[in-house]
Amino acid sequence: MDNNKKYTPDDVRAFTKPSEQFLCPLSANHYNIQFLDFRIRDVETNKVFFQISREQADEEELKALEQQELSPEEEIEMRTVRYHFGNNFFDIKTIGTSLTFSVGSKPVKNFLMIERHYFREKLIQSYEFKFPFCIPNTTNNWESIYDVPALSEKEKEEMILNPWETKSDSFYFVGDELVMHNKAEYNYAPLDSDEEQDYDENDDDNE
Repeated sequence: MDNNKKYTPDDVRAFTKPSEQFLCPLSANHYNIQFLDFRIRDVETNKVFFQISREQADEEELKALEQQELSPEEEIEMRTVRYHFGNNFFDIKTIGTSLTFSVGSKPVKNFLMIERHYFREKLIQSYEFKFPFCIPNTTNNWESIYDVPALSEKEKEEMILNPWETKSDSFYFVGDELVMHNKAEYNYAPLDSDEEQDYDENDDDNE
């Protein structure tokens, strides 16, 4: 990848495998977009598979983060989420995600997320969601519902037997400007009893 290249939505739509590096620096987020709460659930049962929350940072904290010199390993850890969903995830037909985010002092027009999922170097599914306008200094909620891609039994078995080889890139644009890029890795091996209990507790908390 060319570090000086300005990537557009059409560029990332053409990718056929996960990117080898992050396509924009943390400093590209000059709109001060912060993700505060994220939840993934089964739409049919409302069972929550993942939820994470964080406090909103002030401008000084954000500037300090942008100026921090990170090693490649530290940057990967900061910008990559690892999900262990378990093999029962393949029984789900429809996924719902809820994202709460805040924006800074600039208006955000046409906030676009493009998320592309791969197993090894094969594209499984690509999703796009657009938030038309965010008022400056506001907190917003982005609810998305989408179908789980149809996979063959062989593909499911391969993904279960090869944890963390299913990956995704999430690209966030304001207009045609790439302002954020995060990655995720997925594990579909069976959950142990403690992990099952964690999911059940999340589900109880959201009833």
